[in-house]
Amino acid sequence: KANGPVQILRGLHVQDKAIPRAGMSVKTIEGQECGLITSGTFSPTLKVGIALALLNPKIEVGTIVEIDVRGRISRAKVVKPPFVASNVR
Repeated sequence: KANGPVQILRGLHVQDKAIPRAGMSVKTIEGQECGLITSGTFSPTLKVGIALALLNPKIEVGTIVEIDVRGRISRAKVVKPPFVASNVR
């Protein structure tokens, strides 16, 4: 605890048509594992796949990461939840 959290909850915006699901691993662009998706779905409001993931706290908001979606690598941008502003709902 003195060193800070081991993992931090962050959002992911997928940059293609992939839909991330719970249990999929998250890796840096260099291929180093940096987290795990806890939940994911398609967002009809944003029209992209979104996910919540427990990530290494060194992975900053705005970073591009890779997700293995059923054998295909998809890229996603790390974002801070909520995905949609409350006045848009």
